[in-house]
Amino acid sequence: MKYQEVYKILEENIEKKRNILATVIQGPGEGTRLFFSEGELLVKSSEENFEPEELQRLSETGESRILETDSRKFFVELLRNPSRLVICGGGHVAQQVIVLAKKIGFQVTVLEDRPLFADQARKAGADIVICDDFASGLEKIPGSSDTYFLVVTRGHRYDDICLTSILRKERAYAGMMASRKRGILLKKRLIEEGIPEEEVELIHTPVGLSIHAETPEEIAVSIMAELIMEKNSVKKTSGYEKELLACLAEDSGQKKALATIVSRRGSAPREIGTKMIVFPDGKIIGTIGGGCMESRVQHHCLHMLKEENPKGCLVYEDMTGTEAEEEGLVCGGTIQVYLEVLGV
Repeated sequence: MKYQEVYKILEENIEKKRNILATVIQGPGEGTRLFFSEGELLVKSSEENFEPEELQRLSETGESRILETDSRKFFVELLRNPSRLVICGGGHVAQQVIVLAKKIGFQVTVLEDRPLFADQARKAGADIVICDDFASGLEKIPGSSDTYFLVVTRGHRYDDICLTSILRKERAYAGMMASRKRGILLKKRLIEEGIPEEEVELIHTPVGLSIHAETPEEIAVSIMAELIMEKNSVKKTSGYEKELLACLAEDSGQKKALATIVSRRGSAPREIGTKMIVFPDGKIIGTIGGGCMESRVQHHCLHMLKEENPKGCLVYEDMTGTEAEEEGLVCGGTIQVYLEVLGV
């Protein structure tokens, strides 16, 4: 099977709750990709045989990492679906949250029942704006393990309506802007209404990290800091940008090199799983952090693309303190990158 087929199947299952892509980076079957969804091996890109114990370890991995067995070294990616932020309320704090959330990479949906504020949320950059009452609007919004709910409505009775609906959905996070006293009273009432106590206690209220925020802008910073902390507490890779995944799934016959960060130390700018495609003409899709390290990796890839029978390899790139200063980082960092040529 061509490697493109693996990425096509990954693309079709991108919204599933638990997706894992394992790539053999050393040992028999090097370059083979195995895609697991919801614990089931859906596809592998070669006829290579794998021991049942290997497959079980791969399918049960709890974080993105390098995994070694007796005969092979794998890079295993626990893929994160695109993070979605659902904001109930479109007031001043919500508008500042929208701006920051979009910069960080969240897909933002806003639910607001007032047309004027719904329009302001749209102007602030929300991807989807639903102008409807909160009960009806939340019925249209599904939950998922990568969906974050934030309640910042204009009144306590609306908070109650929103949380009653949200706590019945799958979610990564539920937060509500309220005073500590108000939060305690609302949690008590939700329990009295039949919501399981363990679910109620997961509500983040008062929402945001405690940084003594006062203005809408400062409150938005505290909220986004908490969301980032929650999002990054599970070690998943960021998955595939749409353009990069489309390129990998396309059977164009064109040679290209794929560079994937498989480990990092220090203040290297990008997380493991970050990818970059390099074409023979020097064109790239994606980035592994820019600067000197990326340039050196790009040159490695261009050299491999000129080889007749290139083999995958692991390269280490070390950013010195001086280079880090020039790139705006505090100190140096090291990345280990797996390079492979596809389409040969």
